[in-house]
Amino acid sequence: MKILKPFLAFIFTFLLFFLVSFSDSKETTTTYKPLNQELKTAYFASGCFWCVEAIFESVEGVEEAVSGYAGGFTDNPTYQSIGTGRTGHAEAVAVYYNPQIVSFKTLVEVFFGSHDPSTKNGQHPDYGTQYRSIAFYTNDSEKEIIKKFIKNLNDSYYKGKIVTEVTELTRFYQAEDYHQNYEKLNPNNPYVQNVSVPRLNRFKKKFPQLLKKSAYKH
Repeated sequence: MKILKPFLAFIFTFLLFFLVSFSDSKETTTTYKPLNQELKTAYFASGCFWCVEAIFESVEGVEEAVSGYAGGFTDNPTYQSIGTGRTGHAEAVAVYYNPQIVSFKTLVEVFFGSHDPSTKNGQHPDYGTQYRSIAFYTNDSEKEIIKKFIKNLNDSYYKGKIVTEVTELTRFYQAEDYHQNYEKLNPNNPYVQNVSVPRLNRFKKKFPQLLKKSAYKH
């Protein structure tokens, strides 16, 4: 009996490890690693990250935009957990860009020019804190660029109504693999057809001078 108890404990531990590993595998992500080490990264949140990712990837000088979660106070958020609105995180994108081709200031212009920064906690048809507008900064220079841009927009157009948060990035969590390049990989999805593509096309019409040549084919 003394031999049986340790054996049963071993079996129980093995099964528990197997179940946890299987459960975790459903939420696995493959962390994006840029090949060009000269790239810089900017972070933004402005509604559904499927839409935002596609917009930034259409910009000349952007190598990749990765969907993820940022701005919250919990560790290892998932799509399901941030959807509750209780993690503090917003759907965000990490924009990997070549500063020799496109500047951080231009990316900030893309950010503000591709959504309504005066709408609190969402962009139609998505509402909730996870869809709020946030411009993240990683240094004082980026913070100053964002603040100045907001001031100019408030003075010239929004009349002080911009609700975009200006937040220092503490950590960016890459979203699950099935969210990456969602618009490209799911062209027949009703949300993509009725929300993502029209939003992208509005941006392209507004900023044709910033587009990659390939973006005109969308």
